[in-house]
Amino acid sequence: MPLARIDVAADTSAETVKIIGAVIYEAMTGVANVPANDRYQIVTRHAKDELIYPEEGYLGVTYTPQIVFIQVTWNAGRSIEVKKAFYKAIADGIHERAGIRKEDVFITLIDVQREDWSFGNGEMQYAPKP
Repeated sequence: MPLARIDVAADTSAETVKIIGAVIYEAMTGVANVPANDRYQIVTRHAKDELIYPEEGYLGVTYTPQIVFIQVTWNAGRSIEVKKAFYKAIADGIHERAGIRKEDVFITLIDVQREDWSFGNGEMQYAPKP
């Protein structure tokens, strides 16, 4: 049920994008208890002037043009500990496997209710049971 939106610079290689997507999916299944095969990701590449971040840094974190914005929409209910572990798994994995600085991995989460999804056919597959 999670939907990951991944925004990267236009010159990000296909291999790097593949690694980023794999790391996010592995963190979802390994840390956040998302079911296998529940992988929905949208990758958007942007021109240099379309990825805007504070060049002077924010909260002690500085950024480079390699910044990766990751936005995950998923079901509400995960603990703060799970969310922290999820952030760490993604930043560590992208750094280790793609060579992108951990500081350049920006993640946001959007919690929604189970009934806020339709996986096709115009149906609410996770409709509340009567």
